[in-house]
Amino acid sequence: MKRSLALGLGALALVGAGIRVNNAFRYPPRWGFDAMFNERYVERLLASFALPAPDTDWSTAHPPLFYYLSAILGRALGAVDSLDVIVPTRLVSALAGLGMAWLAWRLVAARDPERPLRAAVAAGLLLFLPVHVYMSAMLNEEILAASFTSLAVVAAALEVGRPDWDAGRRAWLRDAGIGAAAGLALLTKLSGLLVVGAVAGAYLWRGLRAGRPLPALGRAALVCGVAALVGGWFYARNVALYGYVYPQDLSTHAVMFSMPPGERHLGDYLRVPLATWTSPQVLHPDLLRSVWGTTYVSAWYEGHGHFLPRGDPRVRWMGSLLLLLALLPTAALGVGAVRGARRAVSDARAPDAALLLLTGATLAGYVAFTWSNPWFATVKASYLLGIGVPFAYFASDPLARWLDRGGIVGAVVAALLGAWILGVCVAFTYGIGMWNLTPPGVLPGLPWQATG
Repeated sequence: MKRSLALGLGALALVGAGIRVNNAFRYPPRWGFDAMFNERYVERLLASFALPAPDTDWSTAHPPLFYYLSAILGRALGAVDSLDVIVPTRLVSALAGLGMAWLAWRLVAARDPERPLRAAVAAGLLLFLPVHVYMSAMLNEEILAASFTSLAVVAAALEVGRPDWDAGRRAWLRDAGIGAAAGLALLTKLSGLLVVGAVAGAYLWRGLRAGRPLPALGRAALVCGVAALVGGWFYARNVALYGYVYPQDLSTHAVMFSMPPGERHLGDYLRVPLATWTSPQVLHPDLLRSVWGTTYVSAWYEGHGHFLPRGDPRVRWMGSLLLLLALLPTAALGVGAVRGARRAVSDARAPDAALLLLTGATLAGYVAFTWSNPWFATVKASYLLGIGVPFAYFASDPLARWLDRGGIVGAVVAALLGAWILGVCVAFTYGIGMWNLTPPGVLPGLPWQATG
């Protein structure tokens, strides 16, 4: 990597880390998606490590790894109550999230070593992706689950590229490690199951193309078996004690049933309204009926009102600007994914198959989840953080090509990316940007009761 490029990437990493450290300390302690309920769960575990019943509280139905790690951290630091654990947990979560950016850089650098600019772009996309930034400030399991998912899929993507892929005891040890990472993702969030399937599918595709399906099947079975041992016991326990793998529609979540819109139609998945850019808050009538519009708003901005304050016209202006600038990396993602699909078909050793399988499974699961849970609060890009590395891998390819072209094209792309990064820094560095000055007594979130 050229010295100037290395210095630039180092500066971006320092800025991205600095934003997350600032937010960990300055973002109000009990704000964020489910933060109050997550804190209560940690509070219980600080008193006793006994695993509660799923319907004990709002968050006790979730897989327990994030909450136990928070409680263990609190006990190690001598925390008096859960409030003392919030900032340390946020810092650890932010560190895990920075690891995702490193994994994106590592994957691109390994598979495309002649293009160091692309590796830097891949890392930068995750460092400044708004949903990644603001979720790193919340007491929430999403970043940890995405980090374990990313570790498993990147390790598997590199593994299938080995020329001696199915040889030696070390390969089986690496598979056990991949299975353990996937199992930890599963023990953090049910969506971890998707990376288990993606890794197994990539292994089978590699084996079929190499004419060695049985060794591939054995290696895939090892990954699945280790993942089941590490993360599957929680779900088996649920079946044994409560009769279901994962709870749905518990009485503790009854308030969700009154949230708008209350039903989903096919058109909700086919339409992205103009309000996505002109009025980016998820209770807008058009966005309530647009799953992908709301998802786009929460990925590249924050339309749920849990990080950025509501009611300030400067916030809407900044949101519209960021969402317009985000069209560039979004378009790059589409172009890069098509190229990746071609590589996956032509070369089973390419990492694209594992990344595309994870992406497809995650999007399909997201559609099923939002269909069966038809409320605005369930439409969040944070549920898609597990495909953060595939996003960075695919989008970085055309972006780096456009930058390398130089001339007007390169200058325009560089200017747009620079403006996007600057906007994210200003808007999502909590307490520094002028739109971060939330009035005292104003709670986060949108007043959905009136809409409901």
